[in-house]
Amino acid sequence: MTDNNAALALEDGRVFPGLGFGVEGCATGEIVFNTSMTGYQEILTDPSYYGQIVTMTVPHVGNTGINREDPESRRVWVSGFVLRSLSPLVSNWRNRGDLATYLREHGIIGITGIATRALVRHIRERGVMRAALAHGPLASKPAALAEIARKSPAMAGANLVDAVTASAAYNWTQGSDAQWIEARAEPADGPLVVAYDFGIKRNILRMFADRGLRVTVVPARTPPAEIARMQPAGLFLSNGPGDPAAVDYAIHNVRALLGALPIFGICLGHQILALALGGATEKMRFGHRGGNQPVKNLASGAVEIAAHNHGFAVSAGGDLGGGEVTHINLNDNTVAGLRHRRLRAFSVQYHPEASPGPHDSFYLFDEFVDAVTVKA
Repeated sequence: MTDNNAALALEDGRVFPGLGFGVEGCATGEIVFNTSMTGYQEILTDPSYYGQIVTMTVPHVGNTGINREDPESRRVWVSGFVLRSLSPLVSNWRNRGDLATYLREHGIIGITGIATRALVRHIRERGVMRAALAHGPLASKPAALAEIARKSPAMAGANLVDAVTASAAYNWTQGSDAQWIEARAEPADGPLVVAYDFGIKRNILRMFADRGLRVTVVPARTPPAEIARMQPAGLFLSNGPGDPAAVDYAIHNVRALLGALPIFGICLGHQILALALGGATEKMRFGHRGGNQPVKNLASGAVEIAAHNHGFAVSAGGDLGGGEVTHINLNDNTVAGLRHRRLRAFSVQYHPEASPGPHDSFYLFDEFVDAVTVKA
């Protein structure tokens, strides 16, 4: 075992030493944790993690290597990656490389050998906070590293969507891999859905393609008039990073489109829909991130195990302009879904497309297909 050459410093002064991998340097971000047992490549490439240093609670990471099929976007978005143990062995039939090399190729700092259990307990007790991760000489200067963390940008009030959205509109046609999902394999010649890209995941788009929908993804700042000229049968509001209340242009654009066509939102899209309806959002103490969160469907009473990745939530009891809460998270009773029947809009806080995560909530995509088919 070599001497520690990396360190994670929190803004409250707590420091966790460890061994660095990936690139050398220093990175800052909000320190968060994810409880998923698998799917680290999807987590790394989820744009919703932009501006965050992600801690995995599962003790061994890297066992299955890196493949070409699992990335959820064009690049790695996390600011840093924190592990208890980086697996020295890689074994998987799809493997095309190891995790350390992957992070190095994408310019990301990783740290292993730290007490992630103590770190997660600290976050749960104190709440998420700013952090600085160093690999190299700065790791030996904990006070300076903590000061860097304190001077870094806060997540509250941050519009990060502009940094992750597409630069131009594009069409999506790829469906799910039949090895993993029993896809319908319908030709994508059904109703047109326009998806606002606030940091969209590829598996959401695959869910639409599986169901025969034609999909056009547009940049986050696309004006409502341009959406209307495309004459879509439905509008999708994607996941994404940052504070939803700071993405004011998206709130105004969605408000202008309410009632004109069916709308479906996921995660950040759910929060933006709530704000467009007149509701409010709030910063959570440490958020929900993982593939094992229990959500109750208030209409059916069924409990779904769902994938989550959010640090903000729709405020309970807020005015949704005639909308209603449809789902709640059973761990803390936070709002996990809403619907406005007259305006034909619905959304969920969690990720029904999984990647990684369970498939309990695939039915939501079928509900959206039903809505846009009626409209078409």
